Amino acid sequence: MKTTNEQTLKEAILQLLKTYNLQNGINETKLINSWENIAGKMITNHTEDLYIKNKKLFIKLDSPALKHELSFAKTKLIKSLNEAVKQQVIEDIVFL
Repeated sequence: MKTTNEQTLKEAILQLLKTYNLQNGINETKLINSWENIAGKMITNHTEDLYIKNKKLFIKLDSPALKHELSFAKTKLIKSLNEAVKQQVIEDIVFL
């Protein structure tokens, strides 16, 4: 009996991502790209920068009042953003 090394394209891509440890970066990019859908257009317009470091999402806003308001919704934002990418990508949000 002869064994083959055949796999689907999806399996090959997933194996490549796992081998080179790229899945975390892709999930982080998906999470950042989902910010507008989760936060809404108005908040996105006041967002100056977004980045992830050590499972923390850093959000730079141009409005101190908005920063204060969003701090009350931090837990809900974390849950919604992680659900959008179907992975536990972030554990905390820091408003700058």
